[in-house]
Amino acid sequence: MRCGRRFARAPFDGEGAFRYGGRWSSPGVRLSYTSEHESLALLEYFVHLDSDDPPDDLVLAVADVPEDLGRTEIRAGDLPRSWRSPSSPLELAEFGDAFVRSRTHCILLVPSALAPREHHCLINPGHPDFMRIRIRSIEPVGYGPRLFRKPIPRQ
Repeated sequence: MRCGRRFARAPFDGEGAFRYGGRWSSPGVRLSYTSEHESLALLEYFVHLDSDDPPDDLVLAVADVPEDLGRTEIRAGDLPRSWRSPSSPLELAEFGDAFVRSRTHCILLVPSALAPREHHCLINPGHPDFMRIRIRSIEPVGYGPRLFRKPIPRQ
């Protein structure tokens, strides 16, 4: 999970999704958006940033998730044809909302719209097993200035 330093005290509480919603949940639904790989978490974060105002306080929260923690998966083939659209079809939020309401599993695996063979791990902080997830570390994210600079035209 990636977040600003001021939110690092409780990085998996789902507060951002609760306030603003997201691709997989509606506003008012508490869901923590995480990724199975650090690179995917950063890619998802950076694709939404304003290149003229990159963050200087970005941190990465790394967690240990027990293998036996209840999880379920939504496969790309079960999603609407437009699921990868940048405008996020409303049906996707319905999947996450139903997942949180059911409280059947703690983790919902969903494909990434940017890298569909990789997964995001949506965590329900309201599930009883949520307390078994342990934060291993919270690390500052360093990224090179090349990520946000304008390309230099070739001569």
